[in-house]
Amino acid sequence: MDSVYAVSTGLQSSFGRIPVTALHPVVEGGRYPAKAIPGEDIRVEALAFREGHDSLGATAVLYGPDGLEVQRVRMVPGPPGTDTWEGWLRPHSEGAWEFEVEAWDDPYGTWRHDARIKVGAGIDVELMLAEGARLLTDAAAAIGNANDSARNDADTVRRAAWVLADGLLNPVERLAAGISPEVQDVLNRRPIRRMVTHSGRFPIKVERERAGRGAWYEFFPRSEGAVYHPESGTYTSGNFRTAAERLDAVAAMGFDVVYLPPIHPIGRTHRKGPNNTLVAGPNDPGSPWAIGAPEGGHDAIHPDLGTVEDFAAFVQRARKLGLEVALDLALQASPDHPWVEAHREWFTTRIDGSIAYAENPPKKYQDIYPLNFDNDPEGLAHEVLRIVLLWVSRGVDIFRVDNPHTKPLWFWEWLITRVNEQHPQVVFLAEAFTRPAMMHALGRAGFQQSYTYFTWRNTKKELQEYLTEVSRVSDAFFRPNFFVNTPDILTEYLQFGGPAAFRIRAVLASMAAPLWGVYAGYELYEHVARPGAEEYIDNEKFEYKPRDFAGAEAAGRSLAPYLARLNRIRRDHPALGDLRNLVLHTSSDDATIAFSKSKVPSPGAPADTVIVVVNTDPHGAREGAVTLDLEALGLRPEDLDEDGRFTVDDLLTGQTWKWGAHNYVRLDPYVEPAHILHVRRN
Repeated sequence: MDSVYAVSTGLQSSFGRIPVTALHPVVEGGRYPAKAIPGEDIRVEALAFREGHDSLGATAVLYGPDGLEVQRVRMVPGPPGTDTWEGWLRPHSEGAWEFEVEAWDDPYGTWRHDARIKVGAGIDVELMLAEGARLLTDAAAAIGNANDSARNDADTVRRAAWVLADGLLNPVERLAAGISPEVQDVLNRRPIRRMVTHSGRFPIKVERERAGRGAWYEFFPRSEGAVYHPESGTYTSGNFRTAAERLDAVAAMGFDVVYLPPIHPIGRTHRKGPNNTLVAGPNDPGSPWAIGAPEGGHDAIHPDLGTVEDFAAFVQRARKLGLEVALDLALQASPDHPWVEAHREWFTTRIDGSIAYAENPPKKYQDIYPLNFDNDPEGLAHEVLRIVLLWVSRGVDIFRVDNPHTKPLWFWEWLITRVNEQHPQVVFLAEAFTRPAMMHALGRAGFQQSYTYFTWRNTKKELQEYLTEVSRVSDAFFRPNFFVNTPDILTEYLQFGGPAAFRIRAVLASMAAPLWGVYAGYELYEHVARPGAEEYIDNEKFEYKPRDFAGAEAAGRSLAPYLARLNRIRRDHPALGDLRNLVLHTSSDDATIAFSKSKVPSPGAPADTVIVVVNTDPHGAREGAVTLDLEALGLRPEDLDEDGRFTVDDLLTGQTWKWGAHNYVRLDPYVEPAHILHVRRN
C-alpha cells in the first residue's frame, strides 16, 4: 500500500519528502560497515519527522548479500517530542548485508487522531466519517486477496468502512468501528504508506559467531606441566603435549577459546628476569613478547614448547573438545630476531646508531624493539601478512593482537582486509588499552573485537555508564570483550576485594557481554600484586608458574565450578548472546546494579528473558528496591498473575520467587553477590 514520493526534476532536496536522518548503526556515513553476527538482533534507530502535525510511520528494511529484501519491520516511536524511531533486524547468515529506513505519511494515523477529536466535539462529523470510509475502502482494496490471511484482513477493514459509511448508525458507533483494535492491528501490519522516502542503504558486515560470541581462557603453555627441580632451583618447561592436558579442564569450565601468549623463540639480549628485573639468570625463560632468537622469529616455535607437529596436535585436541585456539600476534622483536640483521630498516635507528627499544615512561623494555612502518611499509606489511597466513594454515583462526594502537591504522585496515578476503573466518582481537578515539578507530579498521575499559569500571555508576556506551553508542563498530584480568592487569578491586570480588566481576562480564575472558589463576583467586603496581607479583610473563588447579578444586578453594555455571547459563539462554539488547533497571541502593536481556530465539517461540542483579560492593551486604521496566522485559498478560507478578528462577541458586515491578533485594557477597533470574513464560 505504498505511494512513493518523487521530487520533480529541478526541485531536488537532500532531505527527501519526509526527512530521515541520524541513522544507527551507520559508521561514518556508511564508509565502514556496522558489525553483526548471524542471529544477532540489530537495533536500528533514526530521526524521522515532517512539517505540520500529520502522522508518519517508519520501516526498517534488511537486505541480504544478494541484494534482496529479507526482513521488513515497522519501527516504533521513541519518547514524545524526540522524533526518534526504533526497530530490530536480524541477519541469519554471514556476508555483506545492508539496511535502510523508510519514512512515510500515515493517513490512517492522521485520520484516527483527528476523527477522535472532531467527532467527540461534534465538528465536521459526517465529513470525518466519510473520509474514514473512503480511506478504509481503498486500504481493503490495496490489501487484496492474495491468500487467506490477506483476505481476512481485507474483510476486517472493508466491514469497518461499511459501518463508517452507514448514516443510520450513531456516529460514535461508526467511529468505534473505524478505530477498533482489530482494524488498528491490520493497519499496523499492513499500513497505508504515502510519500515513502528512503534513507538509502547502509552496509552491515555479518561475521561468524565466534567474532561476536564466546568465552576466552588464557594460559601460558610453558607453565602447564612445568616441573620444578628444588636441588637446582630450576624448571623444566611445559610444552604443547603437557599443555594439552589442561584443555579438558578449560572445556569443562565452558570456555570456547583458549588463548596462548606468543609461542615463538625468546631473545636473550637484555632478557628480563623475575618481576621485570633487568638481569636474568641463565635459566630464566624471559618474556614471550620478546620475540626472536637464532632459532627463528614469528614463524617459528620455541624449541622448549615442541615442534610444528606438536602444535598441530594441540590444536586438534582443542578442536575435539570444542575449543578454538587463539594466538598472540605481537608485532615487535627482540634484539636477537632475524629481522634485526636482515631488515634493519624495519626499526627506528637513533642518532647514535642504536635501535630504539620500547618505552612507556617510566617503563623501559630493553628486550623489545618496536617496528617502524614508515621506512619500508610495503615490505614489512607483506611480511606480516605472510606470517598471519602461515599460522592460519597451521589451524589458527583467531589472533589476539598485542598493542595494535602502536601501529598505523592503514596497516590494520590493509592486513585484516587481505586476510579476510582469503579467510573470512579469521578473527582479530585488539589488545588496546588507550584513548577512546584510537580504540574505536581500530574497530572501524576491521578488528572484530577489542579489550575494554570494563576492567576498571567497578562502581554502579561507572558500570551503568559504560554498559550504556558499549551497547547503545559504540555498538556499530566496537565489539567489547570483557576480560576480567590479564597477565598485566590485576586491579585494586581484585587485590583487596577477596573471593567475592572475583565472583562479582565474573558475573558482570559473562552476563553483560557476549564476549568475556579470564587469565589463568583467576579461578584460584590470585590477588597479590607487585608493590606499587597493578600487576601480579612473580608475574608469569617472566617466569614459570605451574598451578595446582585440581588440588584447589578438590579442597573447595576454586572458582572453576562457578565459572562453569556462568558459561552454562550463557549457552542455555540466547538472550545473553546479544550485546545491543541490554536494558538497565533502577535500584535504590548505590552499589546494586540491575540489567536485563531479552530475545525471541525464533518466530513463535517464547521470549528468553534474563534479569541480572549484582551487589558491586565485595565487602558487605546490600539491600534495597529494584524497580523493573516490565515493558522492556516483554511480559504478556498471560505471564502475569492477578497481582501483576511473574515467576523467576535463580539460575545460580536454584531458588524460585515471585517478582513484579518493585522488588526487595538483599545480596550478601560472602554468600552470593548476584541474582541471575530467568523469567518463566506461560
